[in-house]
Amino acid sequence: MSVAVLLGLGLGLLPTEGRRNRCYFNRTQEYCVCYNLSEETYSSIIQCLPATVVEFQGGDVEKYIAFPIRDLDSSAIETLGSLVIQKIIIGNVLVPEILLARVLRFFSYTHVQELAFESCIFQGTGDWSDMDDQNLPIQSLSFHDVTSAPLTGHEQAFSSLSRWLGTLEELAVTGSRVTSLPCAIGRVFRALRSLNLAQNSLSDGSLSPAFCQGAFPQLQELSLHHNNLSSYHSVCEAVELLPGLWHLDLSHNKLMADASSSCQWPASLRHFNLSNTGLDEVPTPLPPKLQVLDMSHNHLRAVDVSLSSLKKLFLNQNLLQAVPSIRNYPMLDTLHLDNNSISELPRDEVKLLGRLRDVAVADNPFSCSCSGAGALQALAAAGPLGRGWPGAYRCRSPAQFRGWPVARVPVSVLRCQPAAVLAPLCVALALLAVPGA
Repeated sequence: MSVAVLLGLGLGLLPTEGRRNRCYFNRTQEYCVCYNLSEETYSSIIQCLPATVVEFQGGDVEKYIAFPIRDLDSSAIETLGSLVIQKIIIGNVLVPEILLARVLRFFSYTHVQELAFESCIFQGTGDWSDMDDQNLPIQSLSFHDVTSAPLTGHEQAFSSLSRWLGTLEELAVTGSRVTSLPCAIGRVFRALRSLNLAQNSLSDGSLSPAFCQGAFPQLQELSLHHNNLSSYHSVCEAVELLPGLWHLDLSHNKLMADASSSCQWPASLRHFNLSNTGLDEVPTPLPPKLQVLDMSHNHLRAVDVSLSSLKKLFLNQNLLQAVPSIRNYPMLDTLHLDNNSISELPRDEVKLLGRLRDVAVADNPFSCSCSGAGALQALAAAGPLGRGWPGAYRCRSPAQFRGWPVARVPVSVLRCQPAAVLAPLCVALALLAVPGA
């Protein structure tokens, strides 16, 4: 069986309006995209063989369900092994699982490392027994906006795929209405480092079974943004069995900070994203060794926590009226406070802020009194005010400077400290008058 026919069987296409039944190869980007592939146009796939990324959009593969797929001969195996294709994207396809199960094993002869399904429908039940003890080079697998039967009940299929899935490093199942993840499935992914379950329908009660004892033992990055999570405490309890968790994204969930919680986050957690979660106070406890904390786009009015290892703190788009004390974060190098209600930077904090690498305080209602404008100008002179300065820093008060760029407000000694100029001048005049007395 030729390589072109094999690719066509595994990656056939449904009609896509406005596209011809052929492939288009961009030699510069080494990217090939195929539309409406049919038996009559299999020869068009040949031009995709030098590509590193191949995308197939649309196609009807149901008619190949009964097609006999024989074992490959040595020449076909050699040809597959010579391909440079690293990633395959399959979109807008109705995929019979029985055919997918037959074809997937042929990837063991290639160097494809990434496989992505987008807007696909998986239909029926496949016989995955041919994949028992089969190795595959694919290390990254993703599904976006796909429809399939619930994962519960598919444990046997995952068992047959366990040798491959046990070496998979990245898995994404996004925008696919997932409501649960069975414990037994998580235990199959023994080497998984990154798991993306964003834009699904996971709730608090579905997390603990998913991250049960022995599930995802090597997991480092977990994305749960845009789900139906509500309890900060429940999420903490669910992930505390993930000993290597390093990055956790809970953004775009409506979290409630429990009054008291004894739960302990994994000690390995370094990056924590709580942006767009509706928080009106800082939840506790926070992971103790955080290096990056994002609590932007919330309703926080004050932040009074100490994190000795924190390097980056994002608090933009909140309701803060004061700058958090930098003394609570001795390792901090980045602080974003854009779009809050801060009118002035305390003089005693300006020197500390000046030592940071990146400070952003744009679009706050600044008071351009001598002390207010002077502090911002001094901070800008120190260097960390980069993004938005000077255009996004404008005065709200006093009236004579309303709308002015803070950078243009005069903060000369004569205007701001007239006594410091007039007093020596008066003394000098008085001394000059003495000899003539």
